[in-house]
Amino acid sequence: MRKLVTIFMIPELRKKIYITLLFLIVYRIGYCIPLPVIDQNKLAEKMAAESAGSFGQVLGLVSTFSGGNLTNACIFALGIMPYISASIILQLLSASGLSPYLEKLRKEPNGQKKINEYTRYLTIPITVIQATFWIRGLISVGGKDLMAPGYNIDFNYYWFGFSSVLTVTTGTLFLMWLGEQIDEYGIGNGISLIIMAGIVGRIPDATRSLLFDSVNGGLKDSLFTLGSGTGDISFEKLMMLLALFVGVVMAVVAITKAQRRIPTQSAKHVRGRRVYGGTRQFLPLKVNQAGVMPVIFASSLLIIPSFLFMTIGSTTGTAWAEELGSNFQRSGGWVYNVLYIALIYFFCYFWTAITFNPKDMANNLKDYGSFIPGYRPGKSTSDYLEKVLTRITYVGAAFLAVIAIIPTLVQSELEVDPKIASFFGGTGLLIVVSVCLDLVTKINSHLVMRGYASLTED
Repeated sequence: MRKLVTIFMIPELRKKIYITLLFLIVYRIGYCIPLPVIDQNKLAEKMAAESAGSFGQVLGLVSTFSGGNLTNACIFALGIMPYISASIILQLLSASGLSPYLEKLRKEPNGQKKINEYTRYLTIPITVIQATFWIRGLISVGGKDLMAPGYNIDFNYYWFGFSSVLTVTTGTLFLMWLGEQIDEYGIGNGISLIIMAGIVGRIPDATRSLLFDSVNGGLKDSLFTLGSGTGDISFEKLMMLLALFVGVVMAVVAITKAQRRIPTQSAKHVRGRRVYGGTRQFLPLKVNQAGVMPVIFASSLLIIPSFLFMTIGSTTGTAWAEELGSNFQRSGGWVYNVLYIALIYFFCYFWTAITFNPKDMANNLKDYGSFIPGYRPGKSTSDYLEKVLTRITYVGAAFLAVIAIIPTLVQSELEVDPKIASFFGGTGLLIVVSVCLDLVTKINSHLVMRGYASLTED
């Protein structure tokens, strides 16, 4: 408690925190402003019916890591997803060598600022395309039934589509600007905080559905019993879920901060009568080098065959297509889990190979006059770094695979609602933990710079 008080005793840090909270409040207010032409009650009923299918999985996955809510027709429905898509595209082009211009620009002193500018420009067409497909998806799912009283979809079809796409695009661009203002005037990464606020904002609704009865509004009777014959939440199941949640969070924090420290030593050089250098340091390699991206890619890729087979089955009436489609859904059992784990391993190595280049790292060590004891600078150092990175990536991929399938196991084995099970692992928990750790690190830097003890010190 004393350390929290210390944070607000520093005027500059207090101002940054208040500004960040103010911008996040603005985001949450816009999150609740609906598109005027959509009947929100009818949309909620439609989305509840579609939530178990492939279309509902697509919307749920995108909403998780975008900070938006595609199941609710609000002005921030797309969230920050188009900006993330543009950032990933340019990062892949610059890191993989597909664009020599971007690769060269990334290595220049002010090149990242230029890439960020290109990211903002690319966000606009991506937002328009995604908003157009989303609006057409709403019309195809609901049609006239989703229109609010006074709106005729046949007469105002093009005007409705144009105004909705324009509104959603403006909302996404406003969120992009909001994130940049947090970066400049607040504390923490603005885009990441917006995504985290969207995930955390779902906790009250999930808690309400877990503990309270939707009919009478009070606590569920099953909470006060040991065992429930109705399959509802019971007291021992609630305690088990709480213990599992604490354990998973502790494991995610531990593996997110885990590092493989490779010792390095700087070369000695003599100036006059003094000897400089020769100090021993270390090169930190994160165990979870790829972060949350492999889970996002694997989840997105597995949705495609499910969506295709279920569409074929519904249009042609073939049972085998619907059966295959159900196997590719989260409730599909071992088929989905095995493919999920395999794709996570693949994308872990793929993303690590793109974002971390052992050859460049070896050249940087050589340029700064440092070396790894027992290995010659250059190719020998590069091969050693690649071997170490391959080993720790295997461990990091195993961790991501376990965390990713925990929600599926909780949902199937403990018979828990999917929106509650999603908080026990997967993309949402990884994002929240990583953003919180980054926020704590930046607050600690402000405290240490002014002579105060950091939050992590006893």
